[in-house]
Amino acid sequence: MDIHEYQAKALLSEFGMPVAKGGIAYSPEQAAYRAKELGGEKWVVKAQVHSGARGKAGGIRVCSTENEVMQAANELLGRRLVTNQTGPQGKLIGRLYIEEATDIGREIYLAFALDRSSERIMCVASAAGGMDIEEIAVSSPESIVRVPIEPAVGMQDFQAREIAFALGMEAGQLAEAVKALKACYRAFRDLDATMVEVNPLVVTGDGRIIALDAKMGFDDNALFRRPQISELRDKSQEDPREMNAADRGLSYVGLDGNIGCIINGAGLAMATLDMIKHVGGEPANFLDIGGGASPERVAKAFNLVLSDAGVDAILVNIFAGINRCDWVAEGVIQAMEKLKVPVPVVVRLSGTNVELGRQILADSKVDLITADTLAEAAEKAVAAAKTQQTRGDA
Repeated sequence: MDIHEYQAKALLSEFGMPVAKGGIAYSPEQAAYRAKELGGEKWVVKAQVHSGARGKAGGIRVCSTENEVMQAANELLGRRLVTNQTGPQGKLIGRLYIEEATDIGREIYLAFALDRSSERIMCVASAAGGMDIEEIAVSSPESIVRVPIEPAVGMQDFQAREIAFALGMEAGQLAEAVKALKACYRAFRDLDATMVEVNPLVVTGDGRIIALDAKMGFDDNALFRRPQISELRDKSQEDPREMNAADRGLSYVGLDGNIGCIINGAGLAMATLDMIKHVGGEPANFLDIGGGASPERVAKAFNLVLSDAGVDAILVNIFAGINRCDWVAEGVIQAMEKLKVPVPVVVRLSGTNVELGRQILADSKVDLITADTLAEAAEKAVAAAKTQQTRGDA
């Protein structure tokens, strides 16, 4: 789960990270009021969307008057911001963060992330931060500082000082830099984060250290013990299909194809997607309904797949281990009868009570296509999708 910049800054500040003063706004009038409330002569209006590269996409505006703040807010609110991270559909701007302008002396990149290869938390930093950090990482990889942190002991002061020196901090900034680094690490550790990124972490003209932007991502599986984090979720920034699936306890990832998939088990789902591609089709989703493929759960899965208007056929691929194929077959039939599925459905069952399950499907009055193997099921699903497309075009 990701959160907005202003939410990440609020969390980091609780752990001791210095941040610039700011306030959230949901309307142009409220944005102008926030600027007046903050005082000063310049403000930055920032679109709050779950994406980086907002500045390059026009989602960050520097304003010198309250009228400029109101005008910028009027132009941004309700617009879809398209960045190199959002895809062509963009992200809807529903809120803005109005922040006091900062006198930037230099910009630094700082992040904490899980490094699976070393099985450690990795601190990644660069003295050349800002909007072009991706290009810098490619063109000058030697400028990137990487320091692994042992989870059993956490970030030590000597490691923080080592990073600060590598970033070119002056002696008088050392204590504040160590405080900022350890604040990020503690937030990462204590909140079950998967990523904390501060870009840029700036050194101001008068030598202060401030987090000018912040991003945080969290482990969905740990949200049950972090209710204060779960409450920060903004569903308007998520794929509605994935959000609906998560709310119903299903694992779903939306893709760009036209063959909907209902499968139990992540490994089987990946194999099914590969087979669909192998026979010339394009999967519309990754959907793992888990071990309990009850009629109710199958019906939820059908509803979810059919919410994607681009689906021309559905492939149900179930291996019954804990379940039984006869239960799954009954669930598929009940779901199809109840939902009146408007596209072809291919069903492949394997595992416990497979013969009984196939017999139940054969005896039913529901119009569906059966297959014995994964390869056969994928081929039939691709053919059914093409036929459905031809009918739609006609």
